[in-house]
Amino acid sequence: MRRWAGVLGLALLCLGAPGGAATTDPSIPAAEEAAQSLREAVTALKDARGASNRVKALTRTIMAYEDGLAALRDAIRRASVREAEIEAGFQARRGRIGELLSVMLTMERDPAPLLLLHPNGPEGTARAGMILSAVAPALQAEAEALRGQLEDLKRLRALQADTKDTLSRGLVAAQEARAALSQAVQDRTDLPTRFLDMPEELSALLTSADSLDAFAAGLAGIETDIGAPMEDFEGAKGTLPLPVHGTLLRTAGEADAAGIRRPGILIATRPAALVTAPWPATIRYRGPLLDYGNVMIVEPSAGYLLVLAGIETVYGETGDVIEAGAPLGLMGGQEDSGTLLPAEGQEGGGTGRTETLYIELRHGKEPVDPGPWFAETKEN
Repeated sequence: MRRWAGVLGLALLCLGAPGGAATTDPSIPAAEEAAQSLREAVTALKDARGASNRVKALTRTIMAYEDGLAALRDAIRRASVREAEIEAGFQARRGRIGELLSVMLTMERDPAPLLLLHPNGPEGTARAGMILSAVAPALQAEAEALRGQLEDLKRLRALQADTKDTLSRGLVAAQEARAALSQAVQDRTDLPTRFLDMPEELSALLTSADSLDAFAAGLAGIETDIGAPMEDFEGAKGTLPLPVHGTLLRTAGEADAAGIRRPGILIATRPAALVTAPWPATIRYRGPLLDYGNVMIVEPSAGYLLVLAGIETVYGETGDVIEAGAPLGLMGGQEDSGTLLPAEGQEGGGTGRTETLYIELRHGKEPVDPGPWFAETKEN
């Protein structure tokens, strides 16, 4: 009698507990898909060096690697949260899982002797059979849910092992591709140019300007011999991609730690991130400027200047006419395999983004807020 009471009591406890069919958390296949995308990007990085247009091929595949890395970091972070939830659930339900296993083992035995020996006779036997037939599906569902969670853990552990190898190979391939891109940019000879030598006015301005604002305003007043790209730059407002893969750190006019407000936006990036042109443009200036490090100023349309400051390695020369997506340079720092993935317990949003790119947009001689021009920073 006590055994029956215990079996039925535990069974009813399982019946009333949350369960369901074994399902896979969507974060796990998302992480597996991101890992596969990164593996494909790594393969493309190796193949790009032999392409006929090496600059374009290397640029495209480095961007694919950075996109894949960002997606994998986010997917792994979410999958790690799921792993922690599963393990915490197992710990919290350790006693309940033991009870469930005990009930299932009891029910797997031949029920005939138990039913024949039911103390209430045939009527009690019939009632017990009805209860067990109702409870058994719930017990099975509970067992299936536990099995699904264990399978999730198995896939997560396998993914973690695979990810380490993929990241290691990806880091090496990306470093080689960046070096190859720098060489390919130096070797290219097919870019149209507006002028070959730096105008005397530009040289004088570079010497006399005491601020980025003064330099950019002076540059806007220097006329060139050929017009700016004819594409509808103003019509693209709100759709431009950011020049670098990163996250918005500071909006236009927002004070920094020292209380200084600047008219541009600040983007946090990973070390050695690739900087590309968001729109066809002409390089009006590239090189060091005051305390901004290397500065790239391009003209995407007549009357507009896009200023990018904080690049460590700059590509191209003053006067080069470049297409959208063309490489403009690399951010500083050294990519470290130890920071490719978010550490345990970290959200990962800004983890590893140690470099910053300052972006300023000017119309005529006046700065305008660049945030609304980019799809990732415009207000929704």
